Parts: sequence; structure tokens; C-alpha cells
Amino acid sequence: MIISASRRTDIPAFYSEWFINRIKAGYCTVPNPFNRNQISKVSLLPKDIDVIVFWTRNPRPLLSYLTELDERGFRYYFQYTVMANPRSLDIKSPHVDTAIDTFIQLSETIGPEKVIWRYDPIVFTTATSVDFHLRTYSKIASSLSEHTRRSVISIVDEYPKAKRRISAMANQSAKYIPIEQVPKCEFENFIKNLVFISQENKMEIFSCAEEIDLKSLGVQPGKCIDDNYINSVFGIDVIHKKDPSQREVCGCVVSKDIGAYDTCLFGCQYCYATSSFERAKRQHAEHNPLSPSIIGYYNIEAKTNESTDEQLSFWPK
Repeated sequence: MIISASRRTDIPAFYSEWFINRIKAGYCTVPNPFNRNQISKVSLLPKDIDVIVFWTRNPRPLLSYLTELDERGFRYYFQYTVMANPRSLDIKSPHVDTAIDTFIQLSETIGPEKVIWRYDPIVFTTATSVDFHLRTYSKIASSLSEHTRRSVISIVDEYPKAKRRISAMANQSAKYIPIEQVPKCEFENFIKNLVFISQENKMEIFSCAEEIDLKSLGVQPGKCIDDNYINSVFGIDVIHKKDPSQREVCGCVVSKDIGAYDTCLFGCQYCYATSSFERAKRQHAEHNPLSPSIIGYYNIEAKTNESTDEQLSFWPK
């Protein structure tokens, strides 16, 4: 089993204490995002887990726990987003210089092959133009050239909630008027330049769940949860089946996500995992690091070494 930690929230940044408590307990519980009464119990025992995949903008709170993960025999790698968007877009993300410093520290701790740099999603506005992204990508790439082997890019998807937020920003400031479509020639040159920069800095470059075919421009379609990558880094074979719960253009193989929507505090305007920033703040404030679940509290009466999903009773706090 592969553990996704998590597409739904930033566990390393905001829930590291909870995560290590669940590792020690050997399991966690995960409410169905669309039906809180349907609960999965997920084993977090080393014998049941092939790899843990972390998504984060700030892994620093998790760094002190990595030794324990290693001692318990866990394999893991990081999908680490480092960008330098204006604060209006990325309200609470770490400053790019801080993010780069943490990236380097993490890479030196676990190895550059286990830290993937994500420059995504790319949002085109009048303040974040093609030239802005080329300058930013080049600066970050040169800083990380010895500390990662892979870069992942994607163009922002127009989720309705994200589109509404960015449109609201545009109404307040002409700086953030969305650029609905970059001319084809300019866009192709943009991608080719990203490829050139990544190669100059000794990185492979992949896309993430991208509907646009970028292969002819030098960008291969990637997988965040990548069976081939896992085999090359860790020398193990994992399930090769595409995850049916993800979008058609997503190439990720099957995993179990242990996060929860509306619990991340970064407040990125283009975020698909947060419908309400206020709800996210409230749920984070109510979060109990000793709970089996990130949100709520679920009564566990079954044995903790079971790795299959089961129906459990909800116990309100």
C-alpha cells in the first residue's frame, strides 16, 4: 500500500505531530470526504506500507521526526512546492528563500532523489506573466540544481472555487487580471525555456495531470505517485494500476490518502482542496493531535493491525 500524505492538505506543515502520533499508534482513520459517516481505518504499520508520499510547501515541522520514520523502516519521498508568487496569490506560503533553505536541508538529510521540486500550478495573470515565471523558475532552479533530480510543472486548472477567488482579486486590482490564454507561440516558447532551464540545472522535467500534450516540447507526462520512480529510487515493485479515483489525465497509481479537505492554512487562491479558508482555520483550531483522524474523533474498537477499510462509528468531540 502507498500512503498519500496528502493531496487534500499539507500534513508536514500543519499536522506533523498528529502524523507521528498515528505512526506510533500504527493506524489512522479517514472520513470519506463526501460522507463523514463512512470511515476507513488505514494501517500505518511498516509491514503494510510500501512508500509514503508527502506533499508540502513547508516540511520543516516534520524534519525532527524523519529519524524515527527511518528507524521504523519507512520509505518515503517528498513532492515539495517552491514558488515565488506575489503574496496576494500565495497568502501564507513560506518566503521563497526560506523554502529553498529548507529544501536544501531536507535534500541533504534524505538525498536529492527523494525530494521532487514542484513549480505548480502556474497561474498567468498580469502580475505573474510568462516573463515573471521564467525569471522565477530560473532563480529557483539554479538554487536547487544540486539538491533535486526532478522538476514538476502544471498550468493551473480552472476549478470553480479557485476561478471565483482569482476573479475577485482581479476586481480589486488590475495587477491580477487573469490571462485567459497565452498565445500559442509564446506558450510553446515558454515551455521550451523551462525545459532548457531544467536541463541546464541537471533536472528532468515532467508535467502533472496536464490536459495539454507537452511531449513535443520536451516535457513528459508525470505521476506524483509513480511506480517507475519508486522502483528506481527504492528498488521495489508496487502496484501498477492507475488510481481510478483521480482524474483521467492523472497518471498516479493507486494509493490511500490520509488527509482531509478544508484543513490547510496556506490560503493559496488557486487551491482546489480548500473550499473555505474560514472553515480550514476553524477545523485546524479544533484539530486534536491525539485523534485517530485529522478532523473529528472516531472510536476505534477493532484491532489496530488491520490494513483493510472498515466501517467505524463516529464519536463527536
